[in-house]
Amino acid sequence: MQPAVDAVQADERAMGGQHPNAPQAYSEFSRVLDPSIYEALPDDWLVGITDVVGSTSAIKSGRYEDVNYAGASVIAAVGNAWGDFDFPFVFRGDGAAFALPPQGIMTATSALRQVVAFAKTNLNLALRAGLLSVGEIRASGRDVRVARYAASEDATYAMFAGGGLKWAERQIKNGRYLVKPGSYTTEPDLTGLSCDWEPVPSQRGEILSLLVEPSEGGSPEAFAALAKCVLSVLDAGTRQAHPLSRDTAITKDRARSVNLETWLAVASNSDFRKYDDGLRLTLDCTREQIEAVEAILVAAKARGEVNFGLHRQSHALMTCFVPSGKPDSHLHFLDGMGGGYAKAAEMMEANELPMVSVR
Repeated sequence: MQPAVDAVQADERAMGGQHPNAPQAYSEFSRVLDPSIYEALPDDWLVGITDVVGSTSAIKSGRYEDVNYAGASVIAAVGNAWGDFDFPFVFRGDGAAFALPPQGIMTATSALRQVVAFAKTNLNLALRAGLLSVGEIRASGRDVRVARYAASEDATYAMFAGGGLKWAERQIKNGRYLVKPGSYTTEPDLTGLSCDWEPVPSQRGEILSLLVEPSEGGSPEAFAALAKCVLSVLDAGTRQAHPLSRDTAITKDRARSVNLETWLAVASNSDFRKYDDGLRLTLDCTREQIEAVEAILVAAKARGEVNFGLHRQSHALMTCFVPSGKPDSHLHFLDGMGGGYAKAAEMMEANELPMVSVR
């Protein structure tokens, strides 16, 4: 299992050009399950987190595209203001998280204020936003560690471990570390962010949105072994359950045709598999695969090893970002159209167990 881009030096992949020990990017997704490859962010780095308040009800009313657009907006706003996108971030469906070095505090604060105002004014959505230091997270006994996964030669995504983002998100939802609105807020620069594609239908059965996190105090190595077991079920079959098949490229502008090469590049640069303090997956699965994974996770949860949430739907939804300066480094954020990560998180937070079919 070799790094995806051996020729690229670590300083060229550095997160914002500031992290002295930026991790290499690995092309095998199973590598990001290995706790030993993650690098701790410095104490003085900043972590920003957003989420749409009431996202489930907005999705129920058919506003799934607006929710995803609001969720991805902070990634575009921070990157455009910062001047590049070589900083860690993760799209979470109804929100996102990112990290910047300490000198990025004004950029982060301004971008967070801007996207909150934008979501309220332009999308009629309440976006919650918080900002805190890695040191504050580490003082709670959690950590923020980062690895990089190369989805393709052009697209690299950050993976997060250590439980720190989960803890920070919980604090922000409880009203701590919130970014206060500014007295005067300009529009965020969302250049490159779009939703140009029609929802993508499942070709194998159902689009699965799956969140799996280790239980508090659990062994990272034990969780990695369980995650690999889950992935072995979901990876069986064609294209590792990738939700973007070769023949489903439909733009909203139906007069605009898309050639196969372009569509395959889009698929290759998508974030359908992530590690964000746990597994975060959007997959096109057979019902048998989903039932098998449910059975594994129900048993693991009963043993006190994990918590999880899942949601099934008929289509996947894609929000795209094409940096103006690096069009080849286009990124494509995936979620389930019927509630996706928001519904899976709702189930996980409610500590529910799904019913498993017995055959």
